Amino acid sequence: MRLCSIASGSSGNCVYVGSGATHLLVDVGISGKRTESGLRELGLTLRDIDGILITHEHADHINGLGVIVRKYGIPIYATEGTIQALKNLNALKDLDESLYHPVWEDRKLSLKDLVINPMHISHDAAQPVGYRISYGNRRVAICTDLGVYNDYTVECLKGMDALLLEANHDVNMLQVGPYPYYLKQRILGEKGHLSNENSGRLLSRVLHDGLKTVLLGHLSKENNIPELAYESVRMEITMGDNPYRAGDFDIRVAKRSEVSPVIHIA
Repeated sequence: MRLCSIASGSSGNCVYVGSGATHLLVDVGISGKRTESGLRELGLTLRDIDGILITHEHADHINGLGVIVRKYGIPIYATEGTIQALKNLNALKDLDESLYHPVWEDRKLSLKDLVINPMHISHDAAQPVGYRISYGNRRVAICTDLGVYNDYTVECLKGMDALLLEANHDVNMLQVGPYPYYLKQRILGEKGHLSNENSGRLLSRVLHDGLKTVLLGHLSKENNIPELAYESVRMEITMGDNPYRAGDFDIRVAKRSEVSPVIHIA
């Protein structure tokens, strides 16, 4: 099983998850050209993709969807709320209805040899979800765009072999930054985005001996710095109420416009 971030950040998100037989994308918030280029680094093309899992309808997660799906006819998997929101977008109104396949939170779906299990997240979108994906007894999760987490979130993310988790902003940078007040409140709110500190606190509750790699994703260009996200999350883990230290785990930051090293889960 492989996990790789093709692009991650407030300007566009695209993640690859696959096995030897099945290849999936989670979101395509970048152009088809950039998506194809990223897949090429993995030895794949868009013709190899078996499905696109959409977390929600915001532009930084679906910007490339229309062009890619029209050209390649790749099935789209999303919640009913997200599908309806996508259909209401001018850029996607003429897509073939048969390409849409609904998914439901906490209801498993098999795509060839991968099992998809969506999870609730708290974000200001129609019906947003994170995705847990398993291959045999190997499990990964992609969980971004959540303003808050709770015990349900923690339970969903326990037992993962690899995890891509949001570390969107530094609270101080956001508060003194150029964003208008309403946007700052949206980001800081319960349906906004996870701060570096809260990302570290959530991680502290799901760490376990079998967790191989953590990718910190969806960093804000204006309100975060990769080094700051990395160190803030590490500090929360080391200082948190858990038996681990940050150095016990492989923690990386997913880059905005570069393909991350591939995480292999044997």
